Formats: sequence, C-alpha cells, structure tokens
Amino acid sequence: MATQSQPQSGTEPQRNLLAEGLTAAGTIHWNLVAPELIQHAIRRGEGQLADMGPFVAVTAPHTGRSPNDKFVVRDPASEADVDWGKVNQPISPEHFAALRADVQAYLGTCDELFVQDLHCGADPRYRLAVRYVSPNAWHMAFVRNMFIRPELAELSSFAPNFTVLHAPEFQADPAKHGTRTGT
Repeated sequence: MATQSQPQSGTEPQRNLLAEGLTAAGTIHWNLVAPELIQHAIRRGEGQLADMGPFVAVTAPHTGRSPNDKFVVRDPASEADVDWGKVNQPISPEHFAALRADVQAYLGTCDELFVQDLHCGADPRYRLAVRYVSPNAWHMAFVRNMFIRPELAELSSFAPNFTVLHAPEFQADPAKHGTRTGT
C-alpha cells in the first residue's frame, strides 16, 4: 500500500521500490510533506515536539556520526578519485554487495517505509535526482529540509540518479560486510 500527499503519476517501476531492489512488506509513504512526516514520527515514537513546536528526534544510543565508519567502494572507477585513508576507507565490491543485499532484505521486513524523491544541487545542469528510503519518518523530514523538493510536475518523471537506503536499526556483520562495527 502506498500513501502520498503530493500526487505522483508515472510508470509502476517509478512508483514502487523494485528498482531499488526492495520488496516492501508494509505501507510505503511517498513524498509526504513535513507536517505529515512529523505526525508519523510522533506516532511511531521517533521523537516529540519541544517547547515552541520544533520536533526533537530520539537518536539514542548513537548520537552522532562515527568518522571512522565511512566506507567507499574501491574499484577501478573510484581508485584514482578518492583520497584513501582513515576518513575514506575502502570497502570491496563484494562486501558492499553483501551489505546492500542484507539492508534491502531488512528494509523489506519493515512495517512502514518512507520515501522522498529530492534533488541534490541547485543548478539543474549539475544536480542529481536522489531517492531516500527509510523506516524513519523523522529522517525523511530531515532530508526534505536539507535537499531541494522537485516541482509537482517533475515528480511524474522522477528517475533517481542515486538512492540512499537509510537503515539505522540494521546491524551489520563486520566479517561478512567488511565494516568496522555493526553500526
């Protein structure tokens, strides 16, 4: 079942997540506006409204980004373009494929998924169409605030150049996935 607040037409592959390798078991919420996302986030216990109305997300037990957990697939296309080191750590294509498959399988078990189709970059000549998929409504409110929302007419032909699969509750297996930790 899909819900949305901004009508979106287009072909079925653009309206489902099969192109992202996902088969969703539950409800998919497409391109909800911020008030709807906040309502879902509160209903789901992802945070609360603070004094004067801003939404405060609950991110515990992790409250920040781990700078030592940034990985880039090391292959011929990235080899010369990435400044490899402690910050940009390599991950093999095989480890990435295993991680992606397991994240896709995990997201497929979620009762609800939230999807936002947005643009990264203001100049139309250089911007990327990015699809964000998450089981967390508050995260979609965040990306909706951070990136550029397409015009309603643009959504009917939206085709992502890049997809972000956000699965903060997923536990990686460092041996299987080539990561430093499970998070």
